[in-house]
Amino acid sequence: MSPVIAAAAPEVFGGRHLALLGLAAVLGVVVVWGARRLRGHPAEHRVTCLAGWLLLAASLAWMGWWMLPENWDIGRSLPLHYSDVLRIIAAVALIRRSRWAVAITWYWGLTLNTQALLTPHPSQLRFSPVEFPFYWGLHIAVLLVALVVVWGLGHRPGWRDFRIAYAAVLGWAAIVMVLNSWLGTNYGFLNELPPGDSILDLLGPWPIYILWEIVLVAAVWALMTLPWTRPRPGTLTTRTARQRSAGGSGRGRYRATKKPRQSRGTEPGAPD
Repeated sequence: MSPVIAAAAPEVFGGRHLALLGLAAVLGVVVVWGARRLRGHPAEHRVTCLAGWLLLAASLAWMGWWMLPENWDIGRSLPLHYSDVLRIIAAVALIRRSRWAVAITWYWGLTLNTQALLTPHPSQLRFSPVEFPFYWGLHIAVLLVALVVVWGLGHRPGWRDFRIAYAAVLGWAAIVMVLNSWLGTNYGFLNELPPGDSILDLLGPWPIYILWEIVLVAAVWALMTLPWTRPRPGTLTTRTARQRSAGGSGRGRYRATKKPRQSRGTEPGAPD
C-alpha cells in the first residue's frame, strides 16, 4: 500500500468516524423526542411493532449475507457476537415489550453495543455497499432502541433488570468461550484481545481483562440503575415513608388517577 493511500484510509475518531457518531447522537435526540410524544397514543404499539419487525428483518438479512458461500468465514459468519444476539433481543423488546428483552437491550445496548461504535476496527470505516451500511446502521439502531425504551417509552430499570442483564451477559460469555475453544474462533473477544485498538487493551492480557470486564460491567450497570431506583417526590415510595414516620401503616393501593376526597379527619393520600 502506498503512503498516499495509507494516509487517506479512514481512522478511528477521524472525520468519517466522528460524522457517524454525530449522526447517532442526533438520531438519538430525535427518536427519544418522537417516542415521548408517541407514548400513550393509540398508534404507539403499531409504530414500535413496525420498528421491531424492520430491525428483525434487517438483522436476519445481515446474518444471511454472512452465511452465503462467498462470504463464509468461520471466525465471522456465526451469530455469536454480543451484537448479533442483541439485535434480535432489541427487536423483541420493541415488538413484545418483554421485561427481560427490555432489560438486556438497555444495559447491553448502551455499553457493549456502544463499544463497537466508539472503537470499531478501521476496516469497518471503509465504505462498502453491504458491510458499511449494515454494520453502522444496525449498531446505531440498537443504540436508539435502548434509548427509546427507557427515555422515550418510560420503562424504569430496576435491580431486577440489572440481575437479568448481568446473568444473561455472563451466561452468553460462558457459552461462547466454550464454542470459541472448540472452533478456534474469538467471538465476543472472549478468548483473546480484538485486533486493532480497543478499550480492552487497557485491562491487561487474557484472562486478566475478562476478570476486569466482569467487575467493570457490574459497576457501570449498577450506576446505570441507581438513578432510576431513587424515589421521586410524590411517588408511592415517598408517601409511604412519610405515613410510616407519622405512625401510619403504609399499606394500601396507590391510585394516581383521582385525588381522594378528604372526609372525617382522613389525611390526604392516606390508604383506603
